[in-house]
Amino acid sequence: MAERSTAAVDVADTSGDQPLTAKADQSTADGVAKNRERDTEDVEAQGSGGTESPGKASPPELHSGHKLARRYRLEECLTRLDGFSSWRAVDEKLRRAVGVHILPADHARARSVLAAARSSALLGDPRFVQVLDAVEENDLVYVVHEWLPDATELTTLLASGPLEPYDCYQMVSQVASAMAAAHREGLAHLRLNPNAVLRTSSGQWRIRGLAVNAALRGASSDTPQRADTEAIGALLYAALTQRWPYENDAYGLAGLPKDVGLIAPDQVRAGVHRGLSELAMRALANDGATASRHESACTTPEELVKAIGEMPRIRPPEPAFTAPPEYQRTTYQQGTYGRPAPHPGVTQPVAPPPPPLQSRTGRALKWAVSALLIAALGLGSWQLADALMDRSGGSDDNQSQTTDDGDKNSTAPKPTKTLSIEDAQEFVAQGDAQHPGDVKLTYDNSMTTGWRTSSYTDGPKIVIKPGVGIVYDLGSSQEVSAATLSLRYGGNYTAASLYAADSLTPSSLDAMTKIGSVKTDDTTATIKVGKPVKSRYLLVWLTAMPYSGDDPANYSRPGYKQAITNVKFTG
Repeated sequence: MAERSTAAVDVADTSGDQPLTAKADQSTADGVAKNRERDTEDVEAQGSGGTESPGKASPPELHSGHKLARRYRLEECLTRLDGFSSWRAVDEKLRRAVGVHILPADHARARSVLAAARSSALLGDPRFVQVLDAVEENDLVYVVHEWLPDATELTTLLASGPLEPYDCYQMVSQVASAMAAAHREGLAHLRLNPNAVLRTSSGQWRIRGLAVNAALRGASSDTPQRADTEAIGALLYAALTQRWPYENDAYGLAGLPKDVGLIAPDQVRAGVHRGLSELAMRALANDGATASRHESACTTPEELVKAIGEMPRIRPPEPAFTAPPEYQRTTYQQGTYGRPAPHPGVTQPVAPPPPPLQSRTGRALKWAVSALLIAALGLGSWQLADALMDRSGGSDDNQSQTTDDGDKNSTAPKPTKTLSIEDAQEFVAQGDAQHPGDVKLTYDNSMTTGWRTSSYTDGPKIVIKPGVGIVYDLGSSQEVSAATLSLRYGGNYTAASLYAADSLTPSSLDAMTKIGSVKTDDTTATIKVGKPVKSRYLLVWLTAMPYSGDDPANYSRPGYKQAITNVKFTG
């Protein structure tokens, strides 16, 4: 089990959560928790891990290669526990990796798991690992969720040491604000631990197992907001100190010494950020355990978000600057080219510069050179004056000559002009459309708006369809020489082609004529047409897109994707 990928999301044995017992009324009026949640993943892996009995249901007999709904092919079993199992699988319809939780339909928690999955899916917040499907079929209940291959668990990050203050600040800020949003919708996590928090390659923090993992474990709480807030405080404590803030060891972290109680992070480890240390204690405080020097305890994620906002912002560390090596002249510049290399450790004498020309021969040579220079200057001056006189005398004749012949033989290139775009429409060769309502934003002369594609798991080349693109109407047949695309995402790599079409809604890609293509890692791409072509309709066609992380400003999830912010055609 220790060898499996840490990129798994919502895996039951690592994020054992509780059912959707946090109703909206509970999420807005928590009391004070009576007991700290001290159980660990290792302890729950050996016992029931929840408050409900799993019943007499036995784990379904499944195996690698088994298909659910003729779509989800099971690849690797990650967990078998309490009558349910968790798998890494492949969605053969969309050709992407997914995670699946499976349990018998007659399992005691089957109904609560379905309800939790469907409630979590309705939230649609990209800060949480998304539930993609929740189905009851053939005496099985299964929940399909995202699989993040580029994500790393907080458990793995802490294995090498505590996090930097900036990373701790980003983690607690993003996790607290995400949980505050979830509680506003009546959703609780209740199993928020280092295995349930992931950092993507772009530096974004995401939470897995919202409501679903609690349902799988049969866990509940009368004070869900307080439970999740204290869990966030434990995450921050562990990130600052590489210690678990309770006596029990958990998640690969050593617990606090017995009979010492809860001590501040800056007393556990030297150099801990004072403000973050106090914040962790405010979130972890229970029944007056907060030290007197700390402010009032935070009992809800909203209060924790407010406390974070009142802190001075922690800036990212300055990039390390490496001084360039001291300049060394080459052996050729030092005048030793062709000579044998000196022995190591032997100091070579520096040859003094040659003396100036002080001998009789030297003085005669200098006078001869001076005389030649004077003669050359005099001859040049005379020739220049003669040429100016001849030119002034014949200027009238020169001005009377025409340049008609020269104009006829001119090879200057024709000036290019920007062609106007009258209309545009997304072209769908296969599958679903991308965002057809945004195509007009690609020629509104604004670089902040545009049309975006979906985010794909495979790439850079698009594999589940021939490509994606937009057909443009120039209003009339125009001679086209190039198309310039302004793109939102750079990186390896974007492939774009230009086609001449016969209408705004061409029947197929084969019915069009390819007139140019380009491949780039930049955010600007120019598709040049080798021989100018006359056409009224042009298709900009993308067949490969770079990988990019979360883009909240563009409402875009991580994946292989691209967005066109501006298009210009020249002729």
